Amino acid sequence: MPKEVQEVRIDKWLWAVRIYKTRNQAAEACKAGKVKIESNSIKPSRDVKVGEIITVSMPPLTKTYQVLGLLENRVSAPLARDFALDLTPPEEIDRVKMMRELNFERRDFGMGRPTKRDRREIDRLKNDHHDF
Repeated sequence: MPKEVQEVRIDKWLWAVRIYKTRNQAAEACKAGKVKIESNSIKPSRDVKVGEIITVSMPPLTKTYQVLGLLENRVSAPLARDFALDLTPPEEIDRVKMMRELNFERRDFGMGRPTKRDRREIDRLKNDHHDF
């Protein structure tokens, strides 16, 4: 069982509960204003408290987490779920899934890469589709 601490930096916590792959990525996201607590952008050195709601912008998705516990070291994915509760609304996830489906091009297996002519046709069809 991981050791809980009394206070921990937000960049360390985001990395420990596996929201970001590296602590540096978490710190950069904080500096860029992509991590917010109570609608306020925060610095990577800010201490996080149990019960706080954290909003993380990962375009095209904005995820919301509630802090359930504080961690200083990275833990496995199943253990990380005990320290962060994902409050992201299902509508937000559905919106991203729909965006992916709309931008999806299907090619039959064995067709290979599209030729220059195919690529132009695909672009023309996409542009015609967006004019509606």
